[in-house]
Amino acid sequence: MSSGAPAAIASAASHFRWAICALLFFATTINYIDRQVLSILAPDLQRSIGWNEIDYGYIVTAFQGAYAVGLLLVGRLMDRIGTRRGFPLIMTFWSMAAMLHAFAGSALGFGIARGLLGLGEAGNFPAAIKTVSEWFPKQERALATGIFNAGSNVGAIVAPLVVPWIALTWGWRWAFVATGAMGFCWLALWMALYRSPEESPHASKPELAWIRRDGPEPAITPSWRRLLPLRNTWAIAFARFLTDPVWWFFLFWLPKLLNSRFGITLAGLGPPLVVIYLVADVGSIGGGWMSSFLIRLGWRVSAARRTAMLVCALCVVPVFAAARTSHMWLAVGLIGLAAAAHQGWSANLYTLASDLFPSQAVGAVVGIAGTCGAIGGMLLSTAAGHLLQRANDFQPLLFVAAAAYSSAFAGIQLLAKPDRSTG
Repeated sequence: MSSGAPAAIASAASHFRWAICALLFFATTINYIDRQVLSILAPDLQRSIGWNEIDYGYIVTAFQGAYAVGLLLVGRLMDRIGTRRGFPLIMTFWSMAAMLHAFAGSALGFGIARGLLGLGEAGNFPAAIKTVSEWFPKQERALATGIFNAGSNVGAIVAPLVVPWIALTWGWRWAFVATGAMGFCWLALWMALYRSPEESPHASKPELAWIRRDGPEPAITPSWRRLLPLRNTWAIAFARFLTDPVWWFFLFWLPKLLNSRFGITLAGLGPPLVVIYLVADVGSIGGGWMSSFLIRLGWRVSAARRTAMLVCALCVVPVFAAARTSHMWLAVGLIGLAAAAHQGWSANLYTLASDLFPSQAVGAVVGIAGTCGAIGGMLLSTAAGHLLQRANDFQPLLFVAAAAYSSAFAGIQLLAKPDRSTG
């Protein structure tokens, strides 16, 4: 194929793959709206129901523990039954679990509902990454991942705008019911539109050629026994173990930090959270764009991914100062920069899995790595609950966040090979 052929194919291709990316974006948006509802309502629920910080830490840990189990199960499920059938199953499960929160009346009840939500929501990212690996060539995967991953920030923006209004107007229980019901609207679109590229009536022959320009995938589904000993698997898992807990911390503890440090109440949470997650959206798309741009310039895929990840890792470092400043908007800016860097980091880390492994193994690898990330999140959430109950000091937690990404990048450099490997 001549050097101009790929560009010619791309220009002639239809663009239905971006409609698939939009479906993934909206699924991720719903995913994050559902998981954000509790953290937004937590300061008020804590006072009305009687939690302490340790109880809340355990509720968060219940979500993350179930999420860890779910990632192991659902990653393999997606590899076996495919995303057309698998995505609707997990969306239905987590939407019902989100609505179940409305019937909880104690820390134990919220812990149970939270665990079920974590079990279902665990399927979103393995399914989405697997879909991207099937619908996009390597050159576009980081950008597509960054776009759908931006849904996590949009969800985190929509939730503080909508949830307080619903809770203050109709009561907190309706906040869980209304947000949980959104998943069933998405289901109708997915079932109507989604097929594999080869089976889709909307993907033209030029688009299919563009999607498959990297060559055929190996016709194998590697087992965990073959994946677990590989350095590439543990490079991604180690990075997720260190950095996922930081994102969990922002999601579940940020409203508490703003309430404790600056006195922000439920009615005032919207503006600072919206700013943080709008900035994070820029980071998600920008981080994915950066590596894709470098690849178009002729950089090796591995070098482009790692350069983008290094830039993101360095941008997180200043967040350690957020708990000491007396200016709320300066703290919001530092946390927003860190959140943006995390999302750019994640877009490239997720895509790294599809670079290093064939699509048949991506769901399992993302599941294994995500489980390690959830375990790290459980450890940090439990520690945060005890630390804040005793000292109400967020500074040590932000120091952990500042150091996590550089440490994870060093681990990737030591462990990851630049080529695919399945044992």
